[in-house]
Order: sequence, then C-alpha cells, then structure tokens
Amino acid sequence: MRWFHSGQTRALARRCLALTLVCLGVGFLTTPTQAQPTRSAAAASCQDVYFPVTLTLVPQRMYGKLCVPEGGARTVHVMIPGGTYNSSYWDIGFEPETRSYRRAMNDAGYATLALDRLGTGRSTVPLSLLLTAITEAEVVHEVVQQLRSGAQGPRFDKIILGGHSFGSGVAIIEAATFRDVDGVLVTGLAHRINALGAAAVFAATLPVPLDPKFSRTGHDLAYITTLPGTRYDIFHKPGPKIDGAIAYDETTKDTSVHTQAVDLFPVAVILPYSRLIDVPVMVALGQDSVFCGALATDCSSGEAIKLTESLYYSAAADLHAYALPGYGHVINYAPNAPQFFRAVEKWADRKVGR
Repeated sequence: MRWFHSGQTRALARRCLALTLVCLGVGFLTTPTQAQPTRSAAAASCQDVYFPVTLTLVPQRMYGKLCVPEGGARTVHVMIPGGTYNSSYWDIGFEPETRSYRRAMNDAGYATLALDRLGTGRSTVPLSLLLTAITEAEVVHEVVQQLRSGAQGPRFDKIILGGHSFGSGVAIIEAATFRDVDGVLVTGLAHRINALGAAAVFAATLPVPLDPKFSRTGHDLAYITTLPGTRYDIFHKPGPKIDGAIAYDETTKDTSVHTQAVDLFPVAVILPYSRLIDVPVMVALGQDSVFCGALATDCSSGEAIKLTESLYYSAAADLHAYALPGYGHVINYAPNAPQFFRAVEKWADRKVGR
C-alpha cells in the first residue's frame, strides 16, 4: 500500500476525519491561573494548569496537572485518561509509590501532564453531543501546541503522547492527524476487540443523573458512568481484588459519553488510521478482557501483541509492545505496575530521549 507524505498526508488525514464525521452523523478555554506549586513525594514541582481550547467553535477549559522534576525537563509525557476516568488514573493516590505513573516518570527525569478530558474532573462540561474521539483529539492538539510554545508556562522540546483505553484512541487520532508529537504510548487498547468483554463494560453503565455523585454537576442526560461496585469486574480482573485500590477507583470514577465510541472504533480501532503515525509507538496491555482473547489480541507476551498490532502501524512507528502479566484493563492499578513503568522509561529513553 502506498502512503502519502508531508502536506498531502495532513490534507488527506483532515479530509478523512471530516468524512468520518459526516458519514457517522456525529457532530472538545482555559485561562492560565495563578497556580500554587506543591512539592510531591517524588521531588517534583506540580501545578494546576488550565488550557484554553475550542470545541466545535465553543470555548472550553481543559485542566492538567503539570509536574516537572528537579532541574527541569525537555521532554513531557502528556497523558489522556480513558472513559469514566480522569487525570487521577495517571497519579493514583492509593500506594502511589507503586501505582503512580506520574511519580515514576518524574523520578525518571521526565515532566508529566495528566489531563482531565472535557466533561471530566476539573475541565469544563460541554454538551455531550459535541464530544467524539475526533473532537477530543483536536482539543489535545491545542494543548500540545501550547506546550510547544510555552504559552502556559514551561516550554518543552519533545512530547510523548500517552493514552489509556479511549484516551489511547484519542492519542492515535491526534498523532496520526497532526504529527506534532515525538512518541506515542498506547495502553488498554488494541485493534482486535473481545466483543463479549466490551459488551460487559457498556452493560455496566448508567446515565449520570441517576448516580448521586454527578446529580448536580451539570452533565446532560447522555453522559454515563459505571454502576456502583462494578469497576473491579470490568476493569481490574483477573488481578487481585485489593480493597484500597478498588475503593480509590470507585471514589474517583468519572464520566464518558457513548458518542465518543461512535467514531473511536471505526477510526482508531477498525481502520488502519494508526498507520499515519510516523514516530515511535509503544503498545502496552494487561490480560485485558476488552481486547485480549482467542478471537481478539493474543496478550500472552509483548511479542504476541506486536505480531498482530504491527499490521496497523507503519515501519516509521518502530512498534514496541509490552504485556503486563496478571492484571486486567487498568494496568496502572496493578501491584506489578512498576514493571510496566520501567518498560516505558526504557522505551522513552531509547526512542525519544529526555
């Protein structure tokens, strides 16, 4: 298959995105605040940053927790959470020395920016019909540009764009369309789906107005969250049921909308749109009920994951794959998550640099 390059690729990518929106019938402002730096246990300076962005012509504010290690950093990991998660997924408060991706990367000498997608956490809450994987990718692109220019504080020379689950789909679309990052980390997402596992996740959701946590947050009826007490079964199995970790996950759960999946699966999963990514890519999965299985992705090893996933990436992506044993969809919560964090650090050092 022949692939276009340079300006032709960008134009083609944007036309593909526009066509997808039309075919599927689906339609994400922050001003910088006087952030109060805090000192983390990982010896990094952290601050709250609000990025001004535009979602389908509507101004919004996108929140991010920016942490920079002592001595500064040239490279930043920008992390996008998955559906019904927010920035806390990347900085888990339960036993953070084990489960905090943010802390691990700061210790390794990288800056981190953990984002709240629009409609979650401390970001603004737009109309749900405006939120798709494509529009969220466009918003993340605006954040990346502000990091490049230093418009919201530190300026970074290199950017690794990371995602989890739905956030990985957003990262794929952003990197393939705009080509403005230096590396892509895909976690909790692959191109072959376990239909039964995916169906179980959707079955465990309810409209947010029916959940007391979100009854007064301004989310409209199309926003969803998970049913109380379901997150271990749909996200953590077959990992051990550690009460503190599951309680933290239930307490910090957030929202999503079904329209985000309408273009996520066709563009970021089913179509080989990811082949437009021209920077190093790392794919990491646990024993994931949504994407792993006999008729889906073989997650028994990094080599097995790479065997199928390499079909969806170009040679320029120089694909690297990693399998975390013994845990499910949300691998940051795994007791052995430090193994995954070290693998990311080594890959980032080799392919992008600090």
